[in-house]
Amino acid sequence: VQLQASGGGLVQPGGSLRLSCGVSGFTRDYWTIGWFRQAPGKEREGVSCISSADDSTHYADSVKGRFTISRDNAKDMVYLQMNSLKPEDTAVYYCAAVEFSDRIRITSVEFKNYDYWGQGTLVTVSS
Repeated sequence: VQLQASGGGLVQPGGSLRLSCGVSGFTRDYWTIGWFRQAPGKEREGVSCISSADDSTHYADSVKGRFTISRDNAKDMVYLQMNSLKPEDTAVYYCAAVEFSDRIRITSVEFKNYDYWGQGTLVTVSS
């Protein structure tokens, strides 16, 4: 499985960005894609995840109501729409994937046992 994250950049507070994660190579029927971020000097934290079993989505409290995760099966893409960005959202963002043979869905952004990770994309929120 390969993942390619893109879409980061510099944005002013209150602005928006859409991150993209291109995914290829799944061999099992079900998967979960997670978005993580790591700010300088801080641990990596889960931001959001989406599971193919039922299209369920989950968000960290810090981004609820501002970020939206979605998928486009036709394009093999998962997106993270980020609105009302704050300086504290500044971080390197990563997408990660785990696949399952059974109809399993991940129900928490605290789950970190993903098998595949993409390279990061830097998001800087600053005026």
